[in-house]
Amino acid sequence: MAAPQPTRVTRWALRTIEQVYDALSDPETYPTWLVGCREIRSVDDDWPAEGAHFHHRVGLVGPLTVNDSTKALIAARPSHLALEVRFRPIGRGRVDFWLTDDPDPQGLVRTRIDMDEVPIGLLSAAAPALAPVIKGRNQSSLNSLVAFLNEDPTPRGERS
Repeated sequence: MAAPQPTRVTRWALRTIEQVYDALSDPETYPTWLVGCREIRSVDDDWPAEGAHFHHRVGLVGPLTVNDSTKALIAARPSHLALEVRFRPIGRGRVDFWLTDDPDPQGLVRTRIDMDEVPIGLLSAAAPALAPVIKGRNQSSLNSLVAFLNEDPTPRGERS
């Protein structure tokens, strides 16, 4: 059986590729924009080095949460961050963030963000059925990420 195809969601942020990568590689930003992420419990000192983890609390329904972790698979600054995400008790997934400099037609700084996600392990067989749920969640997450990145007109590196 062929490996399942990832579900892709794309958005653009009015930030440099480095600023977008900084937000994606900083787990402390995740509760602000990632659907379901409630709290970051700890981050390995060498994050986002390959094999490093951050530990988080994921919200399921209402006050029900689960402690879990995410592992860095690839950290190729500033264009690619790949993560293995766990969502117990259901399974695991692979999420790839692909970043591209993509100035808008007026020449403004803009970064294209492609987010690919695919279930791995036991859930991989259910990938086609899960694709609409993954796409909806990730579209909402990227919308929130872009709002987070674009909330302040001062580039993050120039704030006092």
